[in-house]
Amino acid sequence: MLTVNRAGSFMFAACALFLSSCSKTPHYELSRFVSPETCGGCHDTIYEQWRGSMHSLSHGDVLYREVALKDLRGLTDPDEIKEAEHCVSCHTPVGFVSGMPRKTSDHMKTIPELARKGVQCDYCHSATGARKMYNAELNIDPGHGEDDPGTKRGPYGDSESDYHKTKYSGFHTRSEICGACHDVRHVVFGTKLETPYEEWKRGPYAARGIECQSCHMYQRPGVPATGSTPRPDNPGKAAAGGPERKHVFTHYFAGGNTLVPAMSGDKTIAEMAEERLKHAATLSIAAMAEGGVVKVTVANTGAGHCIPTGLSHVRQMWLEILVTGRGGRVLLHSGALGRDGRLDPSAVLYNTVFGDKTGKPVMNVAQAREILRDRRIEPLANVVEEYRLSDVKETSVDVEAKLWYRLADQKLVDSVMGRGKISVPAVLMASAKKRVRIR
Repeated sequence: MLTVNRAGSFMFAACALFLSSCSKTPHYELSRFVSPETCGGCHDTIYEQWRGSMHSLSHGDVLYREVALKDLRGLTDPDEIKEAEHCVSCHTPVGFVSGMPRKTSDHMKTIPELARKGVQCDYCHSATGARKMYNAELNIDPGHGEDDPGTKRGPYGDSESDYHKTKYSGFHTRSEICGACHDVRHVVFGTKLETPYEEWKRGPYAARGIECQSCHMYQRPGVPATGSTPRPDNPGKAAAGGPERKHVFTHYFAGGNTLVPAMSGDKTIAEMAEERLKHAATLSIAAMAEGGVVKVTVANTGAGHCIPTGLSHVRQMWLEILVTGRGGRVLLHSGALGRDGRLDPSAVLYNTVFGDKTGKPVMNVAQAREILRDRRIEPLANVVEEYRLSDVKETSVDVEAKLWYRLADQKLVDSVMGRGKISVPAVLMASAKKRVRIR
């Protein structure tokens, strides 16, 4: 059994690794792309950061592959299959635009090595804009391979290279380059499956000019770079022999995923993801329980999007509350995990629930035709949860609240991967304690 003592979100997409049949997607020969290792020859520090990131793992993540392939079984609706086939547009983008993989049975056996390298350097730095702000609708202009790499675009206007042409790109400094992949809609039904860019766009961070890059490409070990922490510049060189710069954008791309990097042997990024989670939210407990009602406020203080975000029907963020009286007598306990990792059904859970064509809740995003519920916390917003105590004869009680996060319900992971294969741990995002008067 594999147990990892940090939790987060993995690329838990309920879809298969197929090639989309979308005729609007331009086709490029695989030979036009340059390998990340070639880029790392000059951009060595950036390459090492990227190599352990979820971008580099987006294709090869064993959990993504296993969940995607297994969850596809039983799909018969052509519209649902079409959605399942489209997941590779983000997870295997170079493979997608070059015409592979074509089917799951030959996916890992025949797909060329270069296409397996996830969201890689040449894909992003060949981007010129976006056709749509979802489903990887990027416009790209790659060169012609290792011997003629063409123009690489980035955030600096004075870059020079003996190997490739360079060009300043404002697109690379804005959230749109992130949102083009990180917002996802069902390709047939139009259901909004993931909306971190949209959440950011309508929120206070966008209004203040704080881009996705302002947090996620400033973070490095010991610097969480969230909305609730400083985001200092990262001075250095973007390339060997290049000029000293005030800020070099980091390429760890840490989010909330601690499990997959740890499974892949990268403890640094796993720890950075945990740091990010621990600086995303705060808890506070009201001093008075009016009418025996205990109130706990959960505030999104550090994320520029909702918490949780991404595939939030799979990810779990929940509140645990423990109320004790004299002698430690338990008066109320909600949100605890059982020994088998299953979550107390009474827990206050922040998530999204999708519905299928019959209106029933569904976990497979390929079947998601509507949103039945979306209970998450917007950036710089808060929610107040109420817990009613009964038969309390004391004048005060001790209240302890904890906000937890993990990538998925243990029961769901067991159903896909097999019971006991992976133990899904949780990260304690925030906690608070207070003696509360009863009135």
